[in-house]
Amino acid sequence: MPPQLSIVAPVYNEAGNLERLVAETHDAMTSAGLDYELILVDDRSTDGSREVLTELATGNERPRVLSLERHAGQSAALLAGLRAARAPLVVTMDADLQNDPADIPAIVALLEDHDVVSGVRAERKDTVPRRLASRISNRVRRLILGDPCTDIGCALKGYRAAALEDLPPFDGLHRFLPLLALRHGGNYAEIPVGHRARTAGASKYNIRGRFLRGVLDLFGVSWYRRRAVAVTVKALERSPCHPSHPISSGRQ
Repeated sequence: MPPQLSIVAPVYNEAGNLERLVAETHDAMTSAGLDYELILVDDRSTDGSREVLTELATGNERPRVLSLERHAGQSAALLAGLRAARAPLVVTMDADLQNDPADIPAIVALLEDHDVVSGVRAERKDTVPRRLASRISNRVRRLILGDPCTDIGCALKGYRAAALEDLPPFDGLHRFLPLLALRHGGNYAEIPVGHRARTAGASKYNIRGRFLRGVLDLFGVSWYRRRAVAVTVKALERSPCHPSHPISSGRQ
């Protein structure tokens, strides 16, 4: 029987955070009475994360460990986890412990009436240049796309699984996931969530590289939204004037 909730976290060189991530997630879900699975997708880490994940999953049914065949980036790892999710509700988060698993039950509660729930980081533990770059990119994205998400950089978000079907796979998907999940309509909500300073591992954030790629992705998603078509198929009922079997030609 599938669990109530799937939690998906891409992993790249986070060996020092994984044991605590699994433990904190288990404590938070158990306290809230949520039946869950934790899907950890290793993006071909080079710091031993894969070995740590394998050890954590041994004899523990909650963590499900996936490993990409090659290093493909955050979007590929996230999409692999989403495709593997079995629950009707899905929460995404980072594996660096800057997201607090204790915020997940509140997101799940909002998913009772919403299709997408986005966390908004309160009192961010980031540098001033990083916060400024995030603020600018969020405003530009919302202006061009009409994106309702005010903090796309917060990975802690919740979705109804049905909203995540048939996502267009591309590098950069994670930056537009709420918008794409709402492309056919749906209800959206935001909720303040905690944000913690990194205590292990190194940030993969690069302001200049992320900005340039973000601009290109922005125009790509804008084009996709203008050109995408929704295809619905309805089976035609048989007319009573037309028999359901072929008519004989009279030849023997």
